[in-house]
This record gives sequence, C-alpha cells and structure tokens, in this order.
Amino acid sequence: MDLDKYFEKDELIPAVVQEKGTGEVLMLAYMNKESLSKTLETGYTWFWSRSRQELWNKGATSGHFQKVIEIYSDCDNDTLLVIVEQSGAACHTGNHSCFFTKIK
Repeated sequence: MDLDKYFEKDELIPAVVQEKGTGEVLMLAYMNKESLSKTLETGYTWFWSRSRQELWNKGATSGHFQKVIEIYSDCDNDTLLVIVEQSGAACHTGNHSCFFTKIK
C-alpha cells in the first residue's frame, strides 16, 4: 500500500480515534508515515509524539491498548479516522476518553 498520498501536505496528519462499540471519540493524536505503517503492520495504534519527538505505541506503558478494526481517510487524504477496540482508558488521565471536559 502506498502511504505517500496521506503525507503530501505534511509529514504529520491528525488521527481521530473512535471506539467501535460506542462510537465515542476517544482521542486525537498524530501519525507520520512510519507510525501509520506500524499501525497497519501490527494491528495496534502507533502515533508520533510531537512533544517527545518519537514514536509511541498506545498502551505500551499503561496496558490500555487500541486494537485497530478499521481505518478511514477523509476526502482530502489528510486526516484519518481510526476505529478501535479500546482496552481500559484511552486518556493518560485515566478517563475513558480524552474528551471529558465540557466547555458549553
């Protein structure tokens, strides 16, 4: 599979992670070509940490892995929707989703 088309505009693309069973949006992270390739290869999510400037496998330290069910790209091929089966919390705070703070 040619992954280059997803990285024509930038070396990082946003990846929205959604839970298969509930449809809940769990988190937003960024992927580069290597992390997307590792995600496709392993069946578990890999991302690029912008703060640490390194690849990270979601769940490697917490044990809260994300098994990939499906991946979709948007119409411009510059954003991904990753459908997962989440084990444990998706958020590093311990919340199931990173989107728990209501603004309005």
